[in-house]
Amino acid sequence: MAGPQLDLFGTDPPPPAAPMPEGFSYCAELISPSEETALLDECAALPFRAFEFHGFVGKRRVVSFGWEYDFARERVQRTGDLPPFLLGLQEKAASFAGLAARELPHALVTEYQPGAAIGWHKDKGVFGDVVGVSLLAPCTFRLRRRAGSTWERASLLAGPRSAYLLRGAARREWEHSIPPVASLRYSITFRTLERS
Repeated sequence: MAGPQLDLFGTDPPPPAAPMPEGFSYCAELISPSEETALLDECAALPFRAFEFHGFVGKRRVVSFGWEYDFARERVQRTGDLPPFLLGLQEKAASFAGLAARELPHALVTEYQPGAAIGWHKDKGVFGDVVGVSLLAPCTFRLRRRAGSTWERASLLAGPRSAYLLRGAARREWEHSIPPVASLRYSITFRTLERS
């Protein structure tokens, strides 16, 4: 009886990836290269500040629009309106998520210098759906959920100009993280606000 044949020419499909959580969606090309370039030009001039979390200062830098979360007071508060250069992206992010643009009133722009990461977390409960857009460099987007004494895990390579959506179980039951990036990357994250 013959054993399995070896694939000498690389024609076999790659093994299937772990399924992504329910409520997770991904769009490989939400925006065009020229739209990305225009966004990067605007991002370079933003008033970023170091990310601070209860006395810890992260390697990434951030700026919020519309609303921002105050970690010291543990509440969301109004901040400056979304700048005009983000409005077209807000529309595209909302369309991808099946929402109206006004339902994504919060935008967080994050700059990841080489070596910057974001640890395992869930977004604060004041926020609902999360739509993230990657710019400039790819990153590994990881998800995990406790399953007894172990973890269920899933991940994908989020390319430049791509977008992801966290909703439902992917938003509420799974944590996400990004390991240290190899080169400069920006993300623009839009969020809905939960109704009180």
